[in-house]
Parts: sequence; structure tokens; C-alpha cells
Amino acid sequence: MVLIEVFGTGCAKCKRMNKNVEIAVKDLGIDADVRKIEDLDAMIERGVMLTPALYVDGEPKVVGHVPCVEDIKQILLGVK
Repeated sequence: MVLIEVFGTGCAKCKRMNKNVEIAVKDLGIDADVRKIEDLDAMIERGVMLTPALYVDGEPKVVGHVPCVEDIKQILLGVK
């Protein structure tokens, strides 16, 4: 199972990132645990300084912008 964490405060970009991740996971049929993390203390603890941020299996993959669904698929295919 792949752990996917979307860090964001709930802004429009963060919501779009989360939606794009959900679409990518569904399209690929990946067994994933997708977590939306909005707690600022948790973000600081993990070193997230810009949102939205996408972490896959604990590794930062995207920080500060929203990738399209196809880009997220490519990221996820790289960890399968």
C-alpha cells in the first residue's frame, strides 16, 4: 500500500491537489492510503513550508504548486 499525504490549509489549491490525487489513484487502481493533513503543527514538524505539498511514502514529491492528474499519475507509477 502506498501512503500519500496531501498537506494544505484548506485553500482552493490544496483542495484541487487533493482532488487530483484522488482521481489519479482511482484511475490507476492503486492500493493507497490518501491522507489530507491540515494541521499546521504537523506540517511544520514534517518540514512543509509551502502548500500544497504532496508526499508519497514519506518523500516530498511536489511542493508549492498543484500538479495535473497526469503528473500525479507519473509520480505514483514511479513508486509502484
